[in-house]
Amino acid sequence: MRKQLLILLGIFFASFQCMNAQGSPDYSGGLKFKFNEDGSKYLRLISWAQVQANYNLDETFDANGNENSPLNFNLRRARVLMFAQINKDFMIVTHFGLNSLTSATLSPTGTGDGSQLFFHDVWAQYNISANHTVGGGLHYFNGVSRLNNQSTLNMLTLDNHRQSWSTIGLTDQFARHLGVFAKGSFEKLQYRVAINDASSSSLDARTAIPGGEAVYNGRTTLGSKDAGKTFAGYFDYNFLDQESNFLPYKVGTYLGTKKIFNVGAGFFVHPNGSVIDTGTELAPELKGENVSLFALDAFYDAPLGEDGSAITAYAVFQSNDYGKDYLFSAYGTGSMVYGHVGYALKGEATKTRFQPYISYGSHSYDAVDDNRSTLGVGVNAFMSGHNSKLTLEYKNESFGTIDSNVISLQAMIYL
Repeated sequence: MRKQLLILLGIFFASFQCMNAQGSPDYSGGLKFKFNEDGSKYLRLISWAQVQANYNLDETFDANGNENSPLNFNLRRARVLMFAQINKDFMIVTHFGLNSLTSATLSPTGTGDGSQLFFHDVWAQYNISANHTVGGGLHYFNGVSRLNNQSTLNMLTLDNHRQSWSTIGLTDQFARHLGVFAKGSFEKLQYRVAINDASSSSLDARTAIPGGEAVYNGRTTLGSKDAGKTFAGYFDYNFLDQESNFLPYKVGTYLGTKKIFNVGAGFFVHPNGSVIDTGTELAPELKGENVSLFALDAFYDAPLGEDGSAITAYAVFQSNDYGKDYLFSAYGTGSMVYGHVGYALKGEATKTRFQPYISYGSHSYDAVDDNRSTLGVGVNAFMSGHNSKLTLEYKNESFGTIDSNVISLQAMIYL
């Protein structure tokens, strides 16, 4: 068993010896088809893949009582993003792919649910002035926090903090809602706000019981008139360099190529999103409870000198109200603090660079006395910025009887 772990570690360090830098740290990303001479009318394609080897340090067993292999492989993401503009005043964005394809979700002929491509984003947007845009469709202009709007192309850590995708699968389609949005800036203040339809299906398929905790399926139970809309917004003030808000995806680490210090605040509100039963078994009485999430966060990314070293730091406090004593999967009524910091070691941009990091989160829930804690320690190896990257991470998650310890190696390339 331990031999497999040594092989995994060996692959990580040996990879640096056999891979040469691609020499493209200034690569802007994507294949661009120009429809006119100056390139103002275009179609751009971006594609990326993230492949993982995960080694579980704890013994686990399947439904038949057989011990699971500690080493497993995961196609974490395979995505294609396209956006096109034939007039400066409007644009369409299309994003599709799959997530977390494992031996458990593979299907014999590729027709199973876990094997399927699906749309992550499809929206159209219109510029109503130089700094303000409106749009609609299946979109990712989320509220709450920076990490709830995180890009998956340039994360500091191996993956996003799971609880920061605050409604994923509960009222949306993989962190995307169907609705309308507005985004823009007033000088250094950027904003995004949205009004969306809540999904009529939810991962939380439980039924509210008399005197029990809330369940998050208000639209299904109470109908679209009373529980059909969600409202979200995120606002961040850019004290130093200005970040782009051309697309909704927030950058995880700039590796010191910019000097960023932003403070943000956001919200997500779903009236009657959750349901409780205030009656009895013989006479149930269902009542809606408002879902209200609020967060404050700060992000800092800056070079530390002329030698290529840089620091990236992020911290967030989030107040979560999913309804009375709500607790489902990683989500629950209570509060959350999370932060991470990374240090890009000195080096030339065209050669392999390393970025060790650490992350920590603590989550309290009204329903139980235990706190959920997550600790991650890892290192990124950049062969060509984020376009060719290896990440090795140890992650511990502790909550109640859960004490999970996993070492992961991820290879990512995007073009």
